[in-house]
Amino acid sequence: MRLQKYLAGCGVGSRRKCEAYIEEGRVKVNGMVVTEQGIQVAEGDQVEFDDKPVTMEEKLVYYILNKPVGYITSVSDEKDRATVLDLLKDVPYRVFPVGRLDYNTTGLLLLTNDGELTYSLTHPKHHVDKTYVVKVKGVVRPAAIQKLQQGVVIDGYLTAPAKAKIIRQTGATTTISLTIHEGRNRQVRKMCSAIGYEVLRLNRESIGKLTLGNLEVGAYRALTKQEIEYLKGLGQ
Repeated sequence: MRLQKYLAGCGVGSRRKCEAYIEEGRVKVNGMVVTEQGIQVAEGDQVEFDDKPVTMEEKLVYYILNKPVGYITSVSDEKDRATVLDLLKDVPYRVFPVGRLDYNTTGLLLLTNDGELTYSLTHPKHHVDKTYVVKVKGVVRPAAIQKLQQGVVIDGYLTAPAKAKIIRQTGATTTISLTIHEGRNRQVRKMCSAIGYEVLRLNRESIGKLTLGNLEVGAYRALTKQEIEYLKGLGQ
């Protein structure tokens, strides 16, 4: 088994994250630091991450969280800010977030120790839809919605066409529904900025057909077997 896949299966992080850990020299195999990708590990090999032995998780677990404002989507933070893991008070397993939600973004966040599922849900080639409800400053015109539907340029690249529609408008703000399958850093905020609108509030409503339901802000629950199988199907 490739080392990065083994680490992901041990709950260290997503496969891409584990590749970064290897490059950073944080992984040892049989006492030797490994920095090359694609190294194979076999039964009996001793694997360490940050000088601590890691083994394959005996149980894979999956949780859905309604993320509130004021938490970063990370396992730890160098500035000692609260992370989403601080909300999972009675989860006895080491889990990590699937993708990211910004500090000021709320809504649906998945957490698991299944590195393979994380990889499949976050890799761009799988086109997993994520729907956001976005409140912006000002009145959004149909021409601006059409731009989102066609793709806009952010950070020097053209985004994939989005599904976008106006939900409601007041004199000063507009709320829109925006569905994308990419997951670049602060993508929704940057897309709105590209068409000339400032985001006032951003909430992720769903991943595929998976929604929060009546889960309260800050609360979490384990996914059902049917939900887990559904998510695994999205990444195929």
